[in-house]
Amino acid sequence: MPEYKTPGVYVEEVSTLPSSIAQVETAIPAFIGYTATGAGTVSKIGSMKEYELAFGGPKAETFTWDSNTGNLTAPTVSFRMYYAMQMYFGNGGGPCYIVSVGGYGTTNAPSKAEFVNNPPFNPWTELEKEDEPTLMVVPDRFATADYYEIMGAAIDHCDKMGDRFALIDVDPGGVSAFRNDPNIGTGSKLRNAAAYTPMLVSTLSIAVDQAASMVTYNPNTPTTASLATLETANNQLYHQALAKFQDSPLTMGPSAALAGVYAANDAGRGVWSAPANIALRQVKDVTRVFSPSELDGLNVDASGKAVNAIRYFAGRGILIWGARTLVSNDLEWRYISVRRLFLTVEESVQKALNQYVFEPNNASTWARVKGMAENYLNGLWRQGALQGAAPGDSYFVQVGLGQTMTAQDVLEGRMIVRIGLAAVRPAEFIVLEFSHLMATS
Repeated sequence: MPEYKTPGVYVEEVSTLPSSIAQVETAIPAFIGYTATGAGTVSKIGSMKEYELAFGGPKAETFTWDSNTGNLTAPTVSFRMYYAMQMYFGNGGGPCYIVSVGGYGTTNAPSKAEFVNNPPFNPWTELEKEDEPTLMVVPDRFATADYYEIMGAAIDHCDKMGDRFALIDVDPGGVSAFRNDPNIGTGSKLRNAAAYTPMLVSTLSIAVDQAASMVTYNPNTPTTASLATLETANNQLYHQALAKFQDSPLTMGPSAALAGVYAANDAGRGVWSAPANIALRQVKDVTRVFSPSELDGLNVDASGKAVNAIRYFAGRGILIWGARTLVSNDLEWRYISVRRLFLTVEESVQKALNQYVFEPNNASTWARVKGMAENYLNGLWRQGALQGAAPGDSYFVQVGLGQTMTAQDVLEGRMIVRIGLAAVRPAEFIVLEFSHLMATS
């Protein structure tokens, strides 16, 4: 209270409402891989145009086509960051981070060395400096064992940071190899990752290196020329060949499209809503159709490492048909939406409580902290994020001497807040029960 010296009436505004908790962003992916420019940098972007300005375009690929025989040789596209960004924004993605570990010219193909061997530019160390990213995506094409080693590093990073979740692409023919790969690991850290299969056939066009791509024509006297030469001559064959090259299927891992779906789903329905039973855009086919028994094996396995299927449904399109983490035998953290809700609540509350560090560790502070947390959780309950007919059935917040703390805790400067949530869970199995009724009249 200020010291008053002159008689009169003074007005003081007394704060009676607790501080509020602002929910952190829930789906800010970090894409780690190779780019045309900007190697060795980390940048936040919000659109495809911003990506192109900062990191350039795709790597132009080399094709060959014999128009006489119809034989087409298409490249295996390994550098996929540019295409991954197209799929991400095309499926509803928003702001994201790009971590460029190198350029196309630094290596003939993506290498795990830039990701796991602690080079001068270590992507995981760089990401530790950024507060916002919540999803980890590695879109480039690697040898299977190398990719899983990289994703093992991504899972370790998520476990260390405590607020991140990794998306993993699994080749449909190598599910067992994925589950048995020692780099993926075991234990509670797998709650921070989810795997998806199969690969997707996108609607995107592969960039063509017109100077290096060759066309053979003239059946009587076979002649070979580059696509650039045919363009200069304004030859009709140029347009046929270019269309042929650009129509070549581009197969992509699902993680980039999934990151876009996560972002759109979080914005439209909430992080507590399972990112499943949602159609993918910029996808025209899947590389594998699973039988019912194969689907059973993907969803439920003794290892606990569920692999979420992506399936085609007539009249509905290509849908995400799974919502499990890699610890699907763990009833607490089986579902992606449950895990990501807890990550969101934990980080939101943690950041809000920073303002109380060094405040008096007494009943007044405890009451303010409890009120702030309860207001936040009540808002989540009203939005449908928590189960229960009433707030008391949905969450609790405990803080106080004799409740969460001992006298020794107070003497040592610890204020312990205990929060419990009853998170909503997806209706993964809908069972219809039918029976015969006997006629009564």
